[in-house]
Order: sequence, then structure tokens, then C-alpha cells
Amino acid sequence: MLRILIVDDEPLAHEVVITYINECQGLQLVGQCYSGSQALAFVKENPVDLIMLDIEMPVLTGFDFLSLLPEKPQVVITSAYQEYALEGFNMDVTDYLLKPFRFDRFKQAIDKVKQHIQQAPQRQIKAPEVNDLADNQNIFIKVDRKQVHINLAEISCFEAYGNYVKVWRNQQALLTPKTLTSFEQSLPASQFVRVHKSAIVNYQMIDYVEGDSLKLTDGKMVAIGKQYKANLVLD
Repeated sequence: MLRILIVDDEPLAHEVVITYINECQGLQLVGQCYSGSQALAFVKENPVDLIMLDIEMPVLTGFDFLSLLPEKPQVVITSAYQEYALEGFNMDVTDYLLKPFRFDRFKQAIDKVKQHIQQAPQRQIKAPEVNDLADNQNIFIKVDRKQVHINLAEISCFEAYGNYVKVWRNQQALLTPKTLTSFEQSLPASQFVRVHKSAIVNYQMIDYVEGDSLKLTDGKMVAIGKQYKANLVLD
């Protein structure tokens, strides 16, 4: 039985997929989510073999959602926008259905999913964890299904994002499934300082401090929390 989760902010899109699921044998609808954050919570608690995923959703896009998944099941994108197809396949999705799609195209995608699962049964097996901190100046962070090596000197800011953290490097953010507190406990205190409940900054990346905020050399503005002001020693 193929366990399917629908993630789409449009109720009508759910109805279409549910109708197609009911016309196929061996498919089971296990959940319906209308936002990426709702879907993240669902997959943490429930086994899923296939996610039927929309891209254009508020707050978290479909691609944001995928980047936050520690482990991916099979994914079929359902979108009204064909320009996302290349990015979707670069994120290792199984198929891309352009809305509105007919039943025969849905069935073709399901057959492809089943074939992928048969060819790669180990896909759902979790790989051993890699130590996050390699030494005092380098870290490995989990991004998507990769362990990415980063030099601490390149990082301007760690920004809390629920149970995840945005690691800012070269004006780009890498999303990793860790908490800000876990980073704070591991980072060298001489190099990084927590200035807000939602932010840790690199001393060397501070351009200036003005009032209750600071600007980083990459242009990012960061608020300074009242209870964290004492941490910021600039003399």
C-alpha cells in the first residue's frame, strides 16, 4: 500500500488528487496539509511514501518545505507553473505534474513512484548521523540530504526558524534541522555572540551597531534583544 500525503493550499487541488487516488488500487491517503509548516509536523509523526506537493504556498513554498525535510519520501510536484520543473528535478523529485492534469498522467506518475521504490528500497533507511562540529573553525550542517562543510569565518549569522536554523553565508541562507540553542552551545564564544532570542552573529561580520540593531557586512540587519545587550562586548 502506497501511503500518500497531499500538500497544497488549494482545497480543489486536494479534491482532484483524492478522486484519482480512489480510482487506483494500492493507494492510501494518509493525510491532507494546506501549508508547508503543517506538512512538516505531519511527516515527523506519520510514515509517508509519497508526497503530492504544490510549490506556490504562503510562508513556506514547496521547495522550502523540501529543503527542511531531514529525509525525503518520493515526491511528485503538482504545480500550475512549468518554470519550476527544472528546479524540482534538481531537488530529486520523482515527477512533475502541470495543473490541471488528467488521470492518465497521474497514473503515470504513480507507476514511476512505485518503480523508484522497488529499485531503491533503502531510500527510507536513515543514514548514520555525522558530527555537526568537526573542529573549532569548521562545521558540517545537514542541508536537504547532504552534510555541507562550512568554514565558520564565512558565516555572518545564525537565525532561528522554528525548529530549524538559517545559516547565512555569502548573503545566502542554508536551512538546517537544528535549534539555535544547539549552535550556541557549540560555537566558539570568542567568535560568535547571541544578540537576540532568534539570532547569533559573527563578531567579525558586524559592520556597525546603532540603538537596538546591528548591521552585518553582508547588509543584513539584526535586532538586538534587551536581555542579550550585555553579551555584545565591542571594546
